[in-house]
Amino acid sequence: MAYKPVKIAVVGSGNISYTYMNTLTAGFHIAELVGCSDLLPEKSKARAELFGVRQMTTEEILKDPEIEIVVNTTEIYNHTNVTRMCLEAGKHVYSEKSAGCAYEETLANVALAEKKGLLFGCAPDIYMGSAYQTARKLIDDGWIGEPVAARSWCYRGYGVNTRAADGQASPFGKTGTTITYDMAGYYINALVALLGPVARAAGFARVFEKHTNDNVLHPRYGLPINTDGGASLMMASLEFVNGVYGNLMLTCDGFSPEQPRVEILGTEGTLTLPDPNCFGGFGLDVTLTRIGNPGVFTFPFTHAFGDMDPAIPPKSGKPEPCHNSWRGIAVVDMAYAIRKGRPHRSSAALALHTVEIVSAIELDSREHPGIYTIRSRPERPAPLRPGLFGPIHVMEAAIDTP
Repeated sequence: MAYKPVKIAVVGSGNISYTYMNTLTAGFHIAELVGCSDLLPEKSKARAELFGVRQMTTEEILKDPEIEIVVNTTEIYNHTNVTRMCLEAGKHVYSEKSAGCAYEETLANVALAEKKGLLFGCAPDIYMGSAYQTARKLIDDGWIGEPVAARSWCYRGYGVNTRAADGQASPFGKTGTTITYDMAGYYINALVALLGPVARAAGFARVFEKHTNDNVLHPRYGLPINTDGGASLMMASLEFVNGVYGNLMLTCDGFSPEQPRVEILGTEGTLTLPDPNCFGGFGLDVTLTRIGNPGVFTFPFTHAFGDMDPAIPPKSGKPEPCHNSWRGIAVVDMAYAIRKGRPHRSSAALALHTVEIVSAIELDSREHPGIYTIRSRPERPAPLRPGLFGPIHVMEAAIDTP
């Protein structure tokens, strides 16, 4: 059955908007990107010209009755306010991560969306890519037996957070903008997709005070990094609803290159998974070790939406973050959810789950140390249909599932 395409606009035409707009103009039948805006008109003008859409103001986007979904790719500290503004205008919203910088403000937007009968979702959607959908199928099909434990960590250095020459353009250090909110969603979404939601959490979080800004172009070069309340190191223990135990470590107190890792350990095997910041492919493999089988087996992908060749340059002719990824396929999924009246995979509950877990560890570990019972209970996102490789309309059929 053919559905009327859902018209979509992007608010925020900065760095990460490239990969979203590239995905949403790739030829999906259900999704039609029509415009973009930015506080700096030159940014939205450049993106609009590059992708053949309308340069708009945010006010024009919110007032356009034909635009149904707004993709919020503003700075993380603006996500909550921009999302609320779009919901109040009657638009479905998909936000770049995270959905908010605190649990209560995120919960308020979730409640607002529910009250107005709108869909609200949040990145990251990497769990919908080749690597993690393959891992999901292997777990569901019993390749590692019963999952027992999960290990996940992201180890990186401060340098990647201090590269902006304009200190105002990179407010790293505000509560909600450090690595915990920036990166936790990749790992939590991946773990929830594989294992289901988290029931309880406990852990520690702190700021490592001894780093100085190492970017010679930054106005605060050589000065201590202003963390202003945001944690730079978090270590968490997680108890999943299904009884699996896991850990999550995030830090930007280290050095390059970044070291990401996710492992799922079961009664009959172990899955080692690639960086959940990527969709899979080009050396980012799923490996399996099974009981009674020596060695490590690299498992072929069962699903489409792996990363595209990173050697192919962006259309803009300049470096673009994650230019070879499929970020935004959850927006395509949201469009199908609107037309078919079904739940969308990157749900508001999943977005809230990430923020609640991080808030529990980052804030409550200092103010109310102990074991925190997680109130949000997102559904495990439905898997994509396997085996649909090839042209975009074939891959799109993998998303068009209940």
